[in-house]
Amino acid sequence: MLLLLTLSGYAGALPAYDEKDRVLNLYNTHTRERLHVTYCSRGVYDKEAIAGINRLLRCHYTNEIKPIDTGVLDILCDVKDRIKKDAEIQIISGYRSPAYNDYLWRMGRGVVKNSFHLQGRAIDFYLPQVHNSELFAVARSFNAGGVGHYPDFVHIDNGRVRSW
Repeated sequence: MLLLLTLSGYAGALPAYDEKDRVLNLYNTHTRERLHVTYCSRGVYDKEAIAGINRLLRCHYTNEIKPIDTGVLDILCDVKDRIKKDAEIQIISGYRSPAYNDYLWRMGRGVVKNSFHLQGRAIDFYLPQVHNSELFAVARSFNAGGVGHYPDFVHIDNGRVRSW
């Protein structure tokens, strides 16, 4: 079943109707699950594909699933496509439950209490054999939300444009 959704928070350089297929090849580093899926075709988001992505990007700490905003998926896909179209994206964190976010905060892991991860609007990831500095630069080039550079991953979200 197909579902037409709006791009919330990310318009990027895309026209309102995008002819290209949006394909993600994901690997969750915590659960070791993989998913290769076309989640949007000819501007129409596939409801079943999105459900699969939501499951893979769930909070690994609580197994809680929350919808991931399609805007942040589109940013992720665009970054990947600019660097290497067929790359497998290594996911560190997608949705983060309040319980897990609080745990990380108490452990001094540098998370913020109102993280976009809690809303399904952020993803931490890396691409094997691609320097995070390159990922960071490409993600920033879209001028489409928050981009953070960390030693082991890059953070993207579809909040206001900023970087760190």
